[in-house]
Amino acid sequence: MTFDDKCHLHGLKLVFQIVNLPFPLISLHCYLFLSKTLSFSPSKRQLFLFSFPLFLLNYTKQRLCLQMAVAELSTSYTKTTTRFHSSQLSLSSASSRFSDTFRRSFRPIPRSRNATISCSVASDQVQTPIPIQSESPKGKSECYGVFCLTYDLKAEEETKSWKKLINIAVSGAAGMISNHLLFKLASGEVFGPNQPIALKLLGSERSIQALEGVAMELEDSLFPLLREVSIGINPYEVFQDAEWALLIGAKPRGPGMERAGLLDINGQIFAEQGKALNAAASRNVKVIVVGNPCNTNALICMKNAPNIPAKNFHALTMLDENRAKCQLALKAGVFYDQVSNMTIWGNHSTTQVPDFLNARINGLPVKEIIKDHKWLEEEFTEKVQKRGGVLIQKWGRSSAASTSVSIVDAIKSLITPTPEGDWFSSGVYTNGNPYGIAEDIVFSMPCRSKGDGGYELVKEVIFDDYLLKRIRKSEAELLAEKRCVAHLTGEGVAFCDLPEDTMLPGEM
Repeated sequence: MTFDDKCHLHGLKLVFQIVNLPFPLISLHCYLFLSKTLSFSPSKRQLFLFSFPLFLLNYTKQRLCLQMAVAELSTSYTKTTTRFHSSQLSLSSASSRFSDTFRRSFRPIPRSRNATISCSVASDQVQTPIPIQSESPKGKSECYGVFCLTYDLKAEEETKSWKKLINIAVSGAAGMISNHLLFKLASGEVFGPNQPIALKLLGSERSIQALEGVAMELEDSLFPLLREVSIGINPYEVFQDAEWALLIGAKPRGPGMERAGLLDINGQIFAEQGKALNAAASRNVKVIVVGNPCNTNALICMKNAPNIPAKNFHALTMLDENRAKCQLALKAGVFYDQVSNMTIWGNHSTTQVPDFLNARINGLPVKEIIKDHKWLEEEFTEKVQKRGGVLIQKWGRSSAASTSVSIVDAIKSLITPTPEGDWFSSGVYTNGNPYGIAEDIVFSMPCRSKGDGGYELVKEVIFDDYLLKRIRKSEAELLAEKRCVAHLTGEGVAFCDLPEDTMLPGEM
């Protein structure tokens, strides 16, 4: 190789060092390119030797680097630069091909989605982090905006007491319920003021733009605890390493749609999400199903996630419990925090059973405080069941805000020890229950927790004929719903024999 060739290799090495590319890896490709020019005439070879490093410099857009490189080579090649400028046009096609190859070969590598947060640079080499250019959000889950950056938590005094970051997946993340819920999660209201979180938001092709708008609002809210946000439409991507899955998204019931049809359409959604959780989520993920019909959707999701404990699946009935507490407080003339031990038994439908027999007001049985037992048996239950429908008539929209509050309450009931003697309601798997309720369905029952994310069923409850009769009716409905979705739970051919349409007015 001539002296000129060696000089140009030296120039290339300087360029690669400037743009932080590994020279040993790339120099072989460069040498092969240069070696092809050795068969050209001396003038043409010299032209290629000059063009190659200058094309690299133009690509990197580093004017300072360009000046350094030109200064390094200007002494030896002053006469030749004029010929280079006059030959740029003839080399334009070669430049274009090289530039295209370079872009394909050195695209940024997507950052791994680890739960731990780490600093991308040493403390003495702090620089502005560069967000990764995301590909189409329709294909995979991608970090969003400022949440693509890494953070040096070690340098922040306030983060020394922070817990390990947790991943929270939310489906239907562009909907109204999520619009209230996500900001409660990000603020620290749910998991506490020292718990950083990553939000993994699942939408659909139709809602992806709205999902970007949600991420923008989260970005603008400057929540210190919200360290990561990713959005996507593929549950297998979005649910990766999820430790909590809040499944809100579901198709609403439209005009003329039968309950059986709704069970099938939404059942398919939750079957797929169950498979995605089984494949990608944490083995101990806690799943709260909100999309209706939530009891049977939770059963379908659970059956399609055999590697996740059945005890980790919940159907949301906390909103029904909150409504029941409110009605009892109004009737008794007390504030709602005086109402305890409230249970919603059964399905989230008009067969649900708000249990006034075991509930208490100021520590006393409800029947001792509210003497109007006819109101308890007739009006009380109907008021709880129809509350959502009345709200829609008054306001013209569904109960998104109070539903998001009830989701927060449901999560807190699992991560906070239950007060002594009290309990809460949740739709859970019935296998092994002490009440004689049919097994292999998801049924709302009284639970209490030690605050570790788990629960145990309450044993010290009493039953009378009125309560048992209502419970059996809700049980029969859930068994019928289970038969209706047998094709989605791996139990054979579906057969629908739903006794009646029991959809809650507020859910239509």
